[in-house]
Amino acid sequence: MIPRLVVAAPSSGCGKTTVATGLIAALRARGLAVSPHKVGPDYIDPGYHALAAGRPGRNLDPWLTGEDRIAPLLRHGAAGCDVAVVEGVMGLFDGRGDTGFASTAHIAALLAAPVVLVVDAARQSRSVAALVHGFATFEPGVRLGGVILNRVGSQRHEELCRSALEATGVPVLGALRRDDAVVTPSRHLGLIPAAEREADAVAAVERLGALIARSCDLDALLRLASTAPPLPGPSWDAAAEIERVRGIGDGRAEDAAPVPARPVVAVAGGPAFTFSYAEHVELLRAAGADVAVFDPLRDEALPEGAAALVIGGGFPEVHAAELAANERLRAEVAAFGGPIAAECAGLLYLCEELDGRKMCGRVPGRARMTSRLTLGYRDAVAVDSSPLTRPGERFQGHEFHRTALDGGGPPLFRWRDGADGYGDAHVAASYLHLHWAGYPEAAQRLVSSSRSPSVLR
Repeated sequence: MIPRLVVAAPSSGCGKTTVATGLIAALRARGLAVSPHKVGPDYIDPGYHALAAGRPGRNLDPWLTGEDRIAPLLRHGAAGCDVAVVEGVMGLFDGRGDTGFASTAHIAALLAAPVVLVVDAARQSRSVAALVHGFATFEPGVRLGGVILNRVGSQRHEELCRSALEATGVPVLGALRRDDAVVTPSRHLGLIPAAEREADAVAAVERLGALIARSCDLDALLRLASTAPPLPGPSWDAAAEIERVRGIGDGRAEDAAPVPARPVVAVAGGPAFTFSYAEHVELLRAAGADVAVFDPLRDEALPEGAAALVIGGGFPEVHAAELAANERLRAEVAAFGGPIAAECAGLLYLCEELDGRKMCGRVPGRARMTSRLTLGYRDAVAVDSSPLTRPGERFQGHEFHRTALDGGGPPLFRWRDGADGYGDAHVAASYLHLHWAGYPEAAQRLVSSSRSPSVLR
């Protein structure tokens, strides 16, 4: 039995992250172990969830991992926890394209979890009842268990909203007054990641926890979470996934065979590379690797014995000057002989230049910031073999950036709108973000193709 609830909203900007992060922090302050989750491919909100919970924030996205892995992934993350809190994405029923697939409602249905709707009450009073009634009745498979009012202007405003909502039968579980002290700063791709704010982020999470504790009925929220039915079935398990992949193989001995030694996989971290899914490191370790984190902003050398590199997403454009100044590390990455897997920010770091500043030069082409946001799910086909891919394989991923790469070599992927990334026998670099829980063979292939540390050092 995993008590659980989903924090949703009618649209983006209503305060889901405020409520979800604050609720996680408030419940943890009560001594409860809280498992934090985020619907969709977002990397930033889970960073704040992790600060609030003291454990990794995890994503639930059926496009990236498949519907059948959603409940197992929640069970995996919630092992040993008292309650799971799942923050939604966009509006409750907004999914891929014009469908409800991968929406918050879809996840709530897959988890049989009650939904708490965060409603921005600013500039309305009685109308909130019509809005809530619509969301409660729009899709029969979704159980709306309560409402939290946000941006309430006064006691009288709150009373008017509560009175109107009585007719819906949906209980009000909290009301948050407008408070500029809990606003989290944003920039071109959303909130500034917690890893870049450090002490300020910790203080912000503490303020959110205090806000929710004084503004919401925590006991009622816990009772609602406890109404979720049992969630039968096994938990997602990295070791079992790797064993399954080894059993299938793809005709190559190195893909099916266990790794005889534990190669070191160096994973980029620090403020410039904050986008990663917790399951990636778990899969790498299950595949036989030791994982060492390095910071391209600070570290002048790769971890000792590094046999493979993983350079994920983040904001290299914000830190381009510092990345360029670390010439010793850039030269070492350029000369690295083992397999490299890079996504989005990692692609930019590997290219020749970023906004006129020198990067590693491992991938041909120059990157630049643009005013255009490129965003959406992608159904991609691998062009050729790389450390992660085999020709013709299909990958379901996500793209999210405001940069463009001019020039380049052989692409890693193709999809309907064209080609993307760079791929060869040693490098898999692309704008496409993948969730390796949906493709555990990626971790197995990367580890299997890692060279002996003695060859590299």
